[in-house]
Amino acid sequence: MTTAPTPEIVDETEWPRNGAPSDEVLFKGPPTLSRRTIMTTTVVCFLAWVFSVYDFVLFGTLLPKISETFGWTTGEATAIATGVTVGTFVVSLLVGPMLDRWGRKPSLIVTTAGAALSSGFTALVGGAASLIGVRAISGLGYSEEVVNSVYLNEMYGKSRRRGFMFSFVQSGWPVGALLAAAFAAVLLPLMGWRWIFLLATFPVVIILIAGSKLRESPSFVALKRTRELRAAGRETDASRLAELYNLDISRDNESGLRQLFAPDLRRHTLCLSGAWLFNWMGIQVFSVLGTTVLTDGKGVSFSSALVVLILANLAGFLGYLFHGYLGDRIGRRTTIMVGWTIGGVVMTAMLFGPNNSAYVIPMYALGLFFLNGPYSAMLFYMGESFPARVRGIGSNTAHVMGPVGAIIGSALLSLVIGLGADATTAAFVAGALGMFLSGVLMLGARKVSQDEDDASVAPAAA
Repeated sequence: MTTAPTPEIVDETEWPRNGAPSDEVLFKGPPTLSRRTIMTTTVVCFLAWVFSVYDFVLFGTLLPKISETFGWTTGEATAIATGVTVGTFVVSLLVGPMLDRWGRKPSLIVTTAGAALSSGFTALVGGAASLIGVRAISGLGYSEEVVNSVYLNEMYGKSRRRGFMFSFVQSGWPVGALLAAAFAAVLLPLMGWRWIFLLATFPVVIILIAGSKLRESPSFVALKRTRELRAAGRETDASRLAELYNLDISRDNESGLRQLFAPDLRRHTLCLSGAWLFNWMGIQVFSVLGTTVLTDGKGVSFSSALVVLILANLAGFLGYLFHGYLGDRIGRRTTIMVGWTIGGVVMTAMLFGPNNSAYVIPMYALGLFFLNGPYSAMLFYMGESFPARVRGIGSNTAHVMGPVGAIIGSALLSLVIGLGADATTAAFVAGALGMFLSGVLMLGARKVSQDEDDASVAPAAA
């Protein structure tokens, strides 16, 4: 068995901030990244995710006001929202290949800019067609979390707290959602919805400037160089560089999708994609349509349901931190399986338990804790479960199944109710059952070593 060469201790100052270092420096091995670099990258990724979520959630929050402006009926608004979801799905497909070919840092900038553009252009739309086209760009912002998972996985290396560190970044979802709700509530009486979307672009400009000053992942720099060496016929040098950075380049000359469905990754890709699809059925039913489930299915008043949604974001925030911490200790794959399985059981107990607010509200919040929280472990797990050569397209292929699951969840909920079932039974079939199945599907995903380094911040590795 061939043992990888022992890399030298390389300081990051030997690497240029933009561009690749010389081969002399590159072949010394991955640099030791400073705490300042790690912290700066973490903060920028967190803010990029917050404002990507802000744009993503703001559209749903303000859709009723947009509908009033254009005179759309509820049915028309729903159809337009479905069109936006389809457009989001199509655009988000671009992010995986971008990550693996352009790089992690450029992808961070493009996806964040996509969130800014979708917000800014939404302020200028003149009707349904332009709105669907403009909001499709938000697929870039939606996929910003995939960029974070791939980029930070490589920047954190084998730090023993890397999952917990990433959970803070992923917690940008409830933060962004609450910001969107707060800004809409405060600013809508003072200005129209167009101005609210326009104002959302300015913080992102600052993030883009900060993002341009970040370092590219050393793993991607090395991966890109191995491709150049192989193209030049220098296979021995390419293999030596790949060993130094722990890169698997055995199938790197094949297309990304073909690699994902090759025998070594096929089951993992299918199970991970299925887990995203089924779990997003639960997201759609209990998060997006949570108010409807609580009011129609459990008899909770509308005002109480709104309070619950605020508590839900708090539960999600705490859930991200808890599952990020737990993933570092018992393994991220195990954490995801256990979390989503428990979540499915809790939501089932909530649905078929007493119609009493004192029972329903705590159980609903607990269910969301186990529904949303495991995503901090899931996003980071995806980054470490695929080899660097397909880390972007692999993670994104599973990730884009989320909107598909949301569409199926809504359709199934409507179908079951249309067949005569009550809202409680429909929510179980379309939501709770999907949560449970997503946890079961994770059994087929790859087991990943989470060996720790002694240092709190270790050299970046693929």
